[in-house]
Amino acid sequence: MRFAKLIPALGVVGLVAMACGGGGGTSSNSPSATVPSDLSISSFTQDFSYMPKLKGLVAAGKGMVGVILPDTTSSARYVAFDAPYLTQAFTGAGYSPSQFKIDNAQGVEAQELAIAQADITAGATVLIMDPLNSSVGTQIQTYAASHGVKIISYDRATFTGTSTYYVSFDNVQVGKLIGKGFMDCVTAWGVKNPQVFTLNGGQNSDPNAVSFAQGYNSVVWGDSVAQETVGKTNSAGMKLVGDQIATDWKNDVGQTIFQQAFTANPAINATIEANDGLGNAVIQVLKNKNVKAKTIPTTGQDATLDGMVNVLTDYQCGSVYKAVYLEAQDAVALATVLRAGLTPPTGLVNGNTTPPSGVTGTQQPASLLVPIWVDKSNMESTVIKDKFIDVAALCSKAGAAVCTANSIS
Repeated sequence: MRFAKLIPALGVVGLVAMACGGGGGTSSNSPSATVPSDLSISSFTQDFSYMPKLKGLVAAGKGMVGVILPDTTSSARYVAFDAPYLTQAFTGAGYSPSQFKIDNAQGVEAQELAIAQADITAGATVLIMDPLNSSVGTQIQTYAASHGVKIISYDRATFTGTSTYYVSFDNVQVGKLIGKGFMDCVTAWGVKNPQVFTLNGGQNSDPNAVSFAQGYNSVVWGDSVAQETVGKTNSAGMKLVGDQIATDWKNDVGQTIFQQAFTANPAINATIEANDGLGNAVIQVLKNKNVKAKTIPTTGQDATLDGMVNVLTDYQCGSVYKAVYLEAQDAVALATVLRAGLTPPTGLVNGNTTPPSGVTGTQQPASLLVPIWVDKSNMESTVIKDKFIDVAALCSKAGAAVCTANSIS
């Protein structure tokens, strides 16, 4: 798999040069343009073979599609996967280099807003944005709406406005997979009298983190809540001894939280983490305390390299894999329909996303893809087959013997 190199955004510099000018606005397109009858979330594959079916819609549409990715530090995926996959999807659908533009905000809120404003000035009729947080997402949505530009909130929801769509994986289902994986792991690892500590993601700034927690709490404790009451028990004999939030998804914050919790209560013998980064932070504390492998379960999502290493070495139960190539194609397909001034089919916009309790906003139409729980049993057929994880890097970190024992080569 070949990846394009992501050029860091400085102001409005993008991956793809822009040649068109003018202001943003709603498009007036050919009435003969029609949406393919089979367009749905199931249309997309690893080889991007569906995208050429959208060439007629691309020809009928007007304006540019601007894409704004959030940063290059919180997750390596934006450089290694999202940018090149989005480029491949646009190109496969028949977009010319002047009809799409991909930038990265480099973790700066003001820069993300500035890029959006510049894209609209340059002629964008649709924006695909992955907001750094709900605040800048709302600012971008408000500005876009005032210029007649439609918004696709990519991977992170923005619960504002009337022309906002959401493309991601089903976040509550992601949480449910984490919860089920945790429950299965507690049984498989023979954990007795589970004393559970939960380390949630950045619920202070990311509504998705709330949805993840609602998912795993519903499976483990029977409550669809963002934070569970300490002392809660379940029919499996588990007791919740701690439930805290790693603000802004910061791994160092999560590690400090768990270090303090484990020092205060060394009886903790089962943990739930909202992503692989937090799982790895907990695992480092456990290793420093000389806790052996396959003793205290941890969880995660994103199927990162470290996460997969931790799974293979029996420190993590598994991780939720969200294939970025599906998300990229989904976003480009939806943008193409909107750019042509047409209504997305229900097979593509297959649900809604609702603000979690305590989050201001309104329900938004959503295209929700299906996540997968990855553990030792299916790692080879998922993240490795998809080349999401580099085998050489994985086996270098996990150890050749570990890879051989798990039939990974």
